[in-house]
Amino acid sequence: MLAVLNHEPGSEKLTPEMLSNAAGSTVNLAEVQTKLVSRGGDPEEAWEDALSAVHEPVPFTAEQARIAGNLVTQTRLLGLSLGDRACLALGLTLKAPVYTTDRSWKSLKLGIRIHVIR
Repeated sequence: MLAVLNHEPGSEKLTPEMLSNAAGSTVNLAEVQTKLVSRGGDPEEAWEDALSAVHEPVPFTAEQARIAGNLVTQTRLLGLSLGDRACLALGLTLKAPVYTTDRSWKSLKLGIRIHVIR
């Protein structure tokens, strides 16, 4: 989400068509909101910006929490945060690909497609 909002390298790979179907965990929305407000952004504008990066905000469920917690054993050495694992948990529950700027995710074997955009 931040790559899109900040127009970071690789974000151009996320086409408008892809973004029109993008789902995002509410945990990741909270992360984006935190970063935008921490940088001095107006909280209301930051929230609108965060929401604009996804088509569908998906509430973080108990099942996703279980999956994210279990992923710690596979991701600890890669340094993945709770937000990272929440993203992966959503991908796993939706059986959908995930997109990241973190190359280390490519080494994960989780049964979903992981696209590294840069």
